[in-house]
Amino acid sequence: MGYLERLDIYKEDMLKTLKESISKPSVGGEPTRTAEGELMPYGRGVHDALLHMLSEGERLGFEVHNDDNYAGHIEFPAEDNSGADGYFGVVGHLDVVPVGTGWDNDPFEMIEKDGFLYGRGTSDDKGPVVASLYAMKALKDEGLVPHMPIRLVLGLDEETGPTSVDHYTENFGHPKMGFTPDGNFPLVNGELGIVVFELAQKFSSRRAKEELRLTKFEAGTAHNAVPEKAKAVISGDKANFDEIAEKVSAYREESGYEISSRKQGAALVIEATGKAAHGAHPDLGLNAASILFEFLGRIGFASEELNDFIDFYNNHIGFDLHGERMGCELSDEVSGPLIFNVGLVNINEDIATVTVNIRFPVTYSDEDVLERVQQELGDAPVGIVTRMVQPAIYMEPDDPMVIKLMQAYKDETGDADAKPMVIRGGTYAKMMNNILAFGAEFPDDENTMHQANEKLSADSLMKMAKIYARALYALCFEEASE
Repeated sequence: MGYLERLDIYKEDMLKTLKESISKPSVGGEPTRTAEGELMPYGRGVHDALLHMLSEGERLGFEVHNDDNYAGHIEFPAEDNSGADGYFGVVGHLDVVPVGTGWDNDPFEMIEKDGFLYGRGTSDDKGPVVASLYAMKALKDEGLVPHMPIRLVLGLDEETGPTSVDHYTENFGHPKMGFTPDGNFPLVNGELGIVVFELAQKFSSRRAKEELRLTKFEAGTAHNAVPEKAKAVISGDKANFDEIAEKVSAYREESGYEISSRKQGAALVIEATGKAAHGAHPDLGLNAASILFEFLGRIGFASEELNDFIDFYNNHIGFDLHGERMGCELSDEVSGPLIFNVGLVNINEDIATVTVNIRFPVTYSDEDVLERVQQELGDAPVGIVTRMVQPAIYMEPDDPMVIKLMQAYKDETGDADAKPMVIRGGTYAKMMNNILAFGAEFPDDENTMHQANEKLSADSLMKMAKIYARALYALCFEEASE
């Protein structure tokens, strides 16, 4: 019997392990402590999910290690058991996003229906973690021994931050090579870099209460999302409210955008509605903040500094998606164009801030982007405050690891024409050196990650387990007959 055939035998055991993992409500929470005083950095649910998976690893005959409850790993030891030459990392995560509404069943009780496994975490990322674990088991039960240790690293805050893998790498270092089963098949060999910054301007003086003032402008919930709603509150000169309301109606008629006005006490409230989308794909949305900025450009406020800032936005950003008028319209052959998304806007009478999320091509750096933006700003009284940087990653298609991972996918699926891809999003490959995102979403899968009724087909679970087993065999074991 070969290791691939063993996986078919393990199917029911795999489903049982996954069902138990799904039952742990591992939504990240505030740090708390056990009855014995032990720290649980991400809350009880995440902690229980870690202990369960480590227990499963031990039950299946592997060595396990709990990294101070910040992470953990399940290890398939090497021949000499030293790991002196590094380890092969399969880096997944056990935390899940909040449940939200719209579920047909309890999201933490996995059910099987019409060939699909439903539950929070089935596809992101507990299903792929379980598939990886049983891929390791199939190889171990076949009597094979790897050249370097294989560690299934269990991250615990992928959905909210980097502290889990940061803690792990501080103690155990980065893998020599590896993959994260938290992306796309056939293989992600590149991820655009990300830089998040604020464009900010302070206003030197307030205007008199009877003058026309913009007292509040709010839009967005996160820098990496297209704002669906934007709201402005105008105060002061009430004599202009009716005229502004008429301008809102005229703009709505002219543009076709959803925008409205209403009086609220002594103020006029203007609200714009766009279409939400992920910040990596702003072309799939419509930015409500840009709608509202464009309209406000038709109003003359008492503050010339405010008017100038509104004009700056409309003249340099507007509805651009690639930084065309901010001087950072970069592109390369493997990545395509830079992606420019305004995710947050906050303006009051003292300061205006616009938070921008940029995904830049793999052949450029965050300095390339920021220098171009700064040059475009010139003498404008708008400053840049950098909030986050994630460098781009890229591995050439002819890299030996890329070739072997791709071959594992092709051999199992029969898709001889498959090619690696560069994506706009970010995975653990940005946080740990020498790894790439390898699955677990297949090209024809319906993506239900982060949604109600998250699901994974049972066939996909088995297929990814066999792909991972093939990949581990090719990269970590001597050539031998199956």
